[in-house]
Amino acid sequence: MNPFSLLALRNATTKGAARIARHIMMRSRTATAVAALCWLAMLSHPLSAHAVPVDDALACTDQAHAYIQSLQDRHLIADHSMHVEDDGLNVYWPTHDAGLTAFNMHVFAVLGYQQDDTMFRPGKGDPMDGALYGVVVTAETATVAKALADAGSPAEYKHAGPFLTAVYCRKH
Repeated sequence: MNPFSLLALRNATTKGAARIARHIMMRSRTATAVAALCWLAMLSHPLSAHAVPVDDALACTDQAHAYIQSLQDRHLIADHSMHVEDDGLNVYWPTHDAGLTAFNMHVFAVLGYQQDDTMFRPGKGDPMDGALYGVVVTAETATVAKALADAGSPAEYKHAGPFLTAVYCRKH
């Protein structure tokens, strides 16, 4: 089935569900109205509810080039970085509805850099030594620390912003 027809189906279904919910709310008891609103909320989630975990890569046995190339080949991230840090760290956005996860946490962005590798755009400052690859997840640092410990992952982590934590593998 064409993905655009799936989107149209989802939008039509959501609009129909909204009409049904309004009708029920006007003519029914509160419990039924709440159930209808829950059904409407469920329909508003993307149809591709499958997750694509990157946990295995965060066992830190890959090279940055192979990690990024694999995600690009599977169309899970953009073909080019959307941002480059001064030290050369390239930041890639996951493609729409890629559903990337790391240790059951939503992946916000993908990171990659390998010294002297033309796949990665250079930054404006001094380049970092070695290589680094990983993800930025939408989770607090303590949650990430526990997930990495529970999985036995050697990946490092660092606070990246409010509710954002970088999980990465570094090769010197």
